[in-house]
Amino acid sequence: MEKNYQALRAKSFALRQKALDMVYRAKTGHIGGDFSVCDILNVLYNSQMNVTPENFNKPGHDHLILSKGHSVEALYSVLCDKGFFPESDLETFSQFGSKYIGHPNNKVNGVEMNSGSLGHGLSVSVGLALAERMNGSGARVYVVMGDGELAEGSVWEGAMAGGHYKLSNLCAVVDRNRLQISGGTEEVMAQDSQDARWSAFGWNVLHAEGNHVEALDEAFEQSRAYSGKPTVVIADTTKGYGVSFMENQAVWHHKVPTDEEYQKAMEELKRKEAACCE
Repeated sequence: MEKNYQALRAKSFALRQKALDMVYRAKTGHIGGDFSVCDILNVLYNSQMNVTPENFNKPGHDHLILSKGHSVEALYSVLCDKGFFPESDLETFSQFGSKYIGHPNNKVNGVEMNSGSLGHGLSVSVGLALAERMNGSGARVYVVMGDGELAEGSVWEGAMAGGHYKLSNLCAVVDRNRLQISGGTEEVMAQDSQDARWSAFGWNVLHAEGNHVEALDEAFEQSRAYSGKPTVVIADTTKGYGVSFMENQAVWHHKVPTDEEYQKAMEELKRKEAACCE
């Protein structure tokens, strides 16, 4: 089936607008990581995964764990767009009494796991993938991690188990934007040997331009076709992607835009969404 990548690119910029609105309205959130991971989530939910509001509570659907849970605004935006809940719910984000809190909350329809305490998502995903294989369901499990998160030791325990059980229905994605809250990843905890590390744990390693929907889609197709090992996709992304003054700026890991910054960012995102449709 031919895919409409033009529409998929446009949707990524529309989803960023939703995330920007949420952070601006709530005066809290993680725009930089939202914008870097947005294309990954968009491609998974709109081109790769078998998960819908109708099958989410039934056996056999595909699973998504957002281990880098601080980028929840991007996840909520995608789930809302897919019809898991009405758009008006996003207006309650981070408000008192709302279930739409600043990290994924499984009280929200479509959210598999409470996450954000970094380093746990891969191990949970190994368990999910093993269970689905035992059930013979054919369901796939995707886990999205931040590159700063890879300093957590439990990530590598999960990687060891995934390789040991040869979970070819498991695909990990590293949002490789090279920035975390305290600075550049290579200065905080160097990790440019990722290929060798994942390979040593028995994983198939792929690379993709992480803000390029066609490249991501191709990588996920390759991971689906690979058997005998789990796959990790190293997605090279740009923190704050889509808004020029936010890109590659560590300060936008957790920063609320001013009124002027919000207007400039929204105008740029709308221009880029429109350009995708020309």
